[in-house]
Amino acid sequence: MSTTRSLKKNHRQPQQKQNPSMAAPSAPPRRRKPRTLATVSALLFVFLVISVISLLLVSSNAWRAFQHVVSYDSITVVNEFPHDPQAFTQGLLYAGNDTLFESTGIYGKSSVRKVALRTGKVENLRKMDGSLFGEGLTLLSNRLIQVTWLQTKGFIYDLKNLSKIGTFNHDMKDGWGLATDGKVLFGSDGSSTVYQIDPQTFKVVSKQVVYYKGHQVHNLNELEYINGEVWANVYMTDCIVRISPNDGVVVGWIFLPSLRKELIEAGNNAIDVLNGIAWDAEQERIFVTGKLWPKLYEIKVSPIKKPIKEGMVEQLCLRSPFKF
Repeated sequence: MSTTRSLKKNHRQPQQKQNPSMAAPSAPPRRRKPRTLATVSALLFVFLVISVISLLLVSSNAWRAFQHVVSYDSITVVNEFPHDPQAFTQGLLYAGNDTLFESTGIYGKSSVRKVALRTGKVENLRKMDGSLFGEGLTLLSNRLIQVTWLQTKGFIYDLKNLSKIGTFNHDMKDGWGLATDGKVLFGSDGSSTVYQIDPQTFKVVSKQVVYYKGHQVHNLNELEYINGEVWANVYMTDCIVRISPNDGVVVGWIFLPSLRKELIEAGNNAIDVLNGIAWDAEQERIFVTGKLWPKLYEIKVSPIKKPIKEGMVEQLCLRSPFKF
């Protein structure tokens, strides 16, 4: 029998019924499940990666701080003016016509005062209750607004005569610094947070933690709003940090150790730290002073041309949280 005929015969031969228990195993099912699990796992992995990146970008200023270009500035003294060496400066602002307003601290010595820029003469002074420690001061709608240390209570004064016209309570943990862009108040409480405060209700409407290269910038003190940035004295340092109010990212550092060094070398050994920033927007003048400093300086800020040393900011400007 030829092979062809044999194959045809076998093809036509009916198949015998088999016992189910003895049946040949059927073809294995298509392996869809493993491929589905692999796909789900891959999607979950991608989702987790995207979530982590989004979390860093949206809720953590540390990531943005790594990506942002930071400027490093030095200063040149343009003018020197007399300043009351008994003034423990906490808040400072420029109000036009060569006039400054200043808030001073120390229990029993705290005050709000009007000061002539050129002479340093105190033209009007309102003493505070001995139980209060004056802190940050700003000016909005002809009202001087002041916060106090270790309290959430603040005061409102009439610009013309420094009479007290109101009190308020804020949502910060403490009162250190105040500034304004003319719409909202910016506040600090000695932490690494800049608060945005509604000037009508004094409620915090937003807050940003300030980071530099992944490090929180603690001890934010006296504040000033200058050309879209919040400038802050960093307590216990000779540094001013420039902050983006939108996200808390550090946009620059200003180094001012030469001022205190000069004062000490001139025999002013009783001075305390740098504190006090005022901005004359009309003439674009920057004024700085310190606690118990006999001088107030008009300064010019210029970028440092040479690259700064690695770790310089960490050494000069970053400190552990202040404890009292």
